[in-house]
Amino acid sequence: MDADTERSDAGPFDEPLTRAVRPAGRDEETDAGDAVRVEALVGSRRTLDPTIQRVWVLQAVVPSLVLGGLAGAAFVFLPVGEAWVGTVVATAVFALAAVLAVLRYRSWAYEIRDDSLYLERGVITNVTTVVPYVRIQHVDASRGPIERTFGLATTVVYTAGSRGADVSIPGLSPERAEDLQNRLKQLAIAAEGEDAV
Repeated sequence: MDADTERSDAGPFDEPLTRAVRPAGRDEETDAGDAVRVEALVGSRRTLDPTIQRVWVLQAVVPSLVLGGLAGAAFVFLPVGEAWVGTVVATAVFALAAVLAVLRYRSWAYEIRDDSLYLERGVITNVTTVVPYVRIQHVDASRGPIERTFGLATTVVYTAGSRGADVSIPGLSPERAEDLQNRLKQLAIAAEGEDAV
C-alpha cells in the first residue's frame, strides 16, 4: 500500500464530537443516549483500495479477446489473410484497458461530509456527484465473485428520485464498505431528523 493511500485512511474520524442530531420522531426525553453524533461520522477525502486496479484489468480480458478474435477472423477472410492482426488488436486493447484502470483509480475519490456524500471520478469525462443524506433511501454493501477473490467490496447508495438514481463506490475493503454503509445509514437518519424540524 503506498503512502498516499495510508495517509487517506489514517484517522479521518477522530474529530471532536460537538453536534448531536436526533432522528425524526424522537423527543429529548426518549432520546437520552441515542443522538447521532454527526462529526464522529464525517471524514476527509478517501481513495479506493489499490487492488481495484487488478479487478478492472481482469475485467478487460474478455473484451480484449473478443475484439482480437473478431479482428483476426476479419483479416483471415480478406485477401491479405493475416490472422496475427487479431493478436495485435487483443494486446493493444488489453494494454489500453490496463492504462485506463490506473487512470480510473487515480481519479476516484469520495468524502463523507456533514450534509452529503461527495464523489469524484472519471478519466475522459470528470464526474462530480453530491448525494444529500436526505435523499438516501438505503445502502447496500455487495461483493461479487471477482471482488471476493481480491478481498474487495462495493457500497451501493440508493437515492430517492429518478429511476436508476443509485451511486456505487467500488474498491473498498469489506470492513470499510460495512463501515461506510453504517455511517451513511446513521447520517441519513440524522438528516431526516433535521429535515423534520
